[in-house]
Amino acid sequence: MKEQLEKIKSQAFEALEQAKASADLEELRVRLLGKKGELTAVLKMMGKLSPEDRPVMGQLANSVRAAIEEKLETRKAELAAAALEAKLAAEALDVTVPGTSRPLGHKHPMYIALDEAKEIFIGMGFQILEGPEVELAEYNFTKLNTEEGHPARDWSDTFYIKEDSSILLRTQTSPMQIRAMEAIKHPPIRILAPGRVYRKDEVDATHSPMFHQIEGLVIDKGITMADLKGTLETLVKSLYGEDSVVRFRPHHFPFTEPSCEVDVQCFKCHGAGCPTCKGEGWIELLGAGMVHPKVLEGCGIDPRVYSGFAFGIGLERMAMRRFQISDLRLIFENDVRFLRQF
Repeated sequence: MKEQLEKIKSQAFEALEQAKASADLEELRVRLLGKKGELTAVLKMMGKLSPEDRPVMGQLANSVRAAIEEKLETRKAELAAAALEAKLAAEALDVTVPGTSRPLGHKHPMYIALDEAKEIFIGMGFQILEGPEVELAEYNFTKLNTEEGHPARDWSDTFYIKEDSSILLRTQTSPMQIRAMEAIKHPPIRILAPGRVYRKDEVDATHSPMFHQIEGLVIDKGITMADLKGTLETLVKSLYGEDSVVRFRPHHFPFTEPSCEVDVQCFKCHGAGCPTCKGEGWIELLGAGMVHPKVLEGCGIDPRVYSGFAFGIGLERMAMRRFQISDLRLIFENDVRFLRQF
């Protein structure tokens, strides 16, 4: 039995050394140490030994098993290390090889127009402010002289968040007029507030339920409609060229008096009428007017001493005119073929 155990050990070591893969090691483990393995078969013969030889052979058998198991684990580690080495060699990277170049992104056309507008207004002494998109109805309507019952406050036009109509997605950037006057308190005030606004509009070539506005506000002594007109003409001609055609139309806004709307001549048909301008020859760009005395008074500014003007510009329409984009939906669809042109 001693010779058999030594022979099993010797043959096992030789076979383990010749194993080339983990599958070979598993096959050897079963053949040598499994329930029907060679070593197990020898151990079953222990009962035939005399009581004196049985402990000696048992100790020898256990040492042989331990030696085979140790050798098995050693070979597993060696084969795993060799496999890893081979994998690393096969997947070696040359770090000096240049990587695949990726096309660089750039500003969205709408934000190009916004940055240009900011530069123009900063040059005129305006301060850039930001405000919340989720707004209180008090700021979006009430403090802007838009009382209960006004059509603009209807659920069919506005995205309300609370059923009591107290919180909503702002329909305009005009609440920044109130926030600016409450924060700055003492004129002169000259601010520009760009941001997203939301209205329940049907999507078409010039409308979207989510769009962007730029709110402007100037408060000081002696401000007149002429200052408003000059400011807006400076903006339009700086953006679109000195030959740009602008018209001012009388209008009504609750928070300005007098009020007006400002149009630019359609870039596509040059006033003749086309689908882009809905046959009118003009594209509405913004609404404006002199700040209503009631709005000034509500913010603690004496309307007998100070006056001011405010305007709200549709940023998408500004970009459409700036880059001669005929359909507003192109700005939101993120078609790379379209955006790549800018």
